[in-house]
Amino acid sequence: MRYQSYAYEQNHWERDPDLRHVLAHYWPGFAAHEEELRRFGALAGKEVYEVAYHVDHDAPPVLVMHDLDGNRVDRVRLSPAQEALLRELAPMNRPPYEGGSWHHHYALGYLVADPGIYCILTITNQTAYIIHKYAPEFAEWKDKLLRGEFWGATWMTEIQGGSDLGANTLRATRDGDAWRLDGEKYFCSGAGLTDVAVVTARPEGAPAGPKGLALFLVPRMNRAGELNYHVRRLKDKSATRAVPSGEVDFRGSEAFLVGEAEKGIYYTLEVLTVSRLANAIAGMGIARKAHLEVLERVRRRRSFGRQLVDHPLIRRDLTDMAVRIAGGLMLGFHAADLFEKAWDELPPYTSRYHYARFLSHLAKNRTADHAAEVTRLAMELFGGLGFLEEYAVARWHREALITPIWEGPSNIQALDLLEAMHKKRAHEAFLAEFIPMLEKAGTAEARTAREVIEATLARLAGSKPEEAQWYAKDATARLADAAQVGLLYKLAETAGDRYANLAALYARRFLLGEEYPAWALDKPEVWSA
Repeated sequence: MRYQSYAYEQNHWERDPDLRHVLAHYWPGFAAHEEELRRFGALAGKEVYEVAYHVDHDAPPVLVMHDLDGNRVDRVRLSPAQEALLRELAPMNRPPYEGGSWHHHYALGYLVADPGIYCILTITNQTAYIIHKYAPEFAEWKDKLLRGEFWGATWMTEIQGGSDLGANTLRATRDGDAWRLDGEKYFCSGAGLTDVAVVTARPEGAPAGPKGLALFLVPRMNRAGELNYHVRRLKDKSATRAVPSGEVDFRGSEAFLVGEAEKGIYYTLEVLTVSRLANAIAGMGIARKAHLEVLERVRRRRSFGRQLVDHPLIRRDLTDMAVRIAGGLMLGFHAADLFEKAWDELPPYTSRYHYARFLSHLAKNRTADHAAEVTRLAMELFGGLGFLEEYAVARWHREALITPIWEGPSNIQALDLLEAMHKKRAHEAFLAEFIPMLEKAGTAEARTAREVIEATLARLAGSKPEEAQWYAKDATARLADAAQVGLLYKLAETAGDRYANLAALYARRFLLGEEYPAWALDKPEVWSA
């Protein structure tokens, strides 16, 4: 890797100008874990880089369907390097369940960033989450998941529905103290790796639509010691190759109901919130990896008689990267902080929980845009070398392109945001938090952000339902952009003027639609970090 990546063997905690300030802002226990984060930053810059590159280029998971005696086993073969790394990373899922916080978990996820590796850890975390909150009788499974002895998964997508969970047809039939599942799931991350999966299915007699779905725990092996379902095949993906994704057939598969059947859709949305936050924060981690490559490149490379970094247009592009990464990171951790304060709630939830979910839609949607653009721009700044698969920067763009798709694309985030507004009034808490924040900042850019929030919400409130959907995607981005301006001004109170400058730049570019003002050209503290 040392010949293919500038960021390899660098400590990714020490090289990050924003993460320390963001964690200090949100995580009360941050100081006690700083040394752990430093050690983890070294791991992220070396072993995680090595293994992720190796798996992507040379050793993706392989589905082994039969053993020597002809029996179906449907198990993936992983590179030994990937197996060892996953065991080493498994403890990062423990903090929320062992007296720690979600800030801790997501900080480690940001440093890992690789979406294939982190996906395996996230879907395992989601499985532990469901057992922890709603199926404590399976605590032994949870303990194995948190120790890295078991791997989990969340299987919801079916071919006829995709993001439309209400179209799911997987059937569940009661069988004594368990249930039997019949049907298929079409996009199953962790297929062939997972030991217990969280699966949506429709119990016999349940109504159509999402409220008729229940949630089940489905072990790989049933209580008779037999293979409980079949993996039809693995998907050939453009990236995220470290996580095996496949198609699964259920034929009388043994399953165990989670909680109350009629509350299955609520449990499902909870685990989606966990992964949407992971998607948001890891997306910014991917962007940071590409940014680290670029920062070194522009200092080493010369063109037209001087270093790249001395050219105004290069500084403009570095400014764009810095603005997007800082804003997105603040939005992601702000949403995670609200989730940390509400995740112990049970349905029916309070307004606090609904607001946390509202923020998760804003964060998941906009950080995905940032990740895709930062990594695209990184490739461009490398020129032709940025398009060569042998170097690190090209892979980061491929990896970033999953972040707008996983856990619901932008259209789904926009529709879910509308639902949180119209049914739960979650935008009222958003107004109550961000209007005073922007008023306190008091700048012209902060006033613009306030006006954007008020005008965007007013347009949605005054629109007919079909029109509100038409505007919803733009509104989701606009609200997220205004929130990032406020959050960067808030961070500046403790982390310094760099973040006030970034807030002003963000507002000019994304709220007013202007080019970044040229005063940033001679402020290396803005674009060189």
